[in-house]
Amino acid sequence: MITRYALFEGQVHDGQTQAFRDAVLERLVPLWKQFPGALEVRVMFSEERDEGAPEFPLILAISYADRAAMDSALSSPARSQSRDVTGEIVAEFFDGRIHHHVTEANLFSV
Repeated sequence: MITRYALFEGQVHDGQTQAFRDAVLERLVPLWKQFPGALEVRVMFSEERDEGAPEFPLILAISYADRAAMDSALSSPARSQSRDVTGEIVAEFFDGRIHHHVTEANLFSV
């Protein structure tokens, strides 16, 4: 399984944290759930961080069975639409940058 992370590095505009979170949950999550081949969509909002650590108000993680499934999702109409909506939300609520990282998952039961 692989997971593609979108890291929103920066700051939500003052006083707009809840509006930002609501916009993500109401407008983006339904689109992300439509990505073909997505096994799991995780949306994580930052609550706290170490002193001096960079700020990530949102981390998105979408998991896929393999690279082919992820590539299919990245070329899908739902992904294209989500990019447009992300741009609108970022313009309204967020200052920073978004970068992506693809990871291979290893799960160890305890």
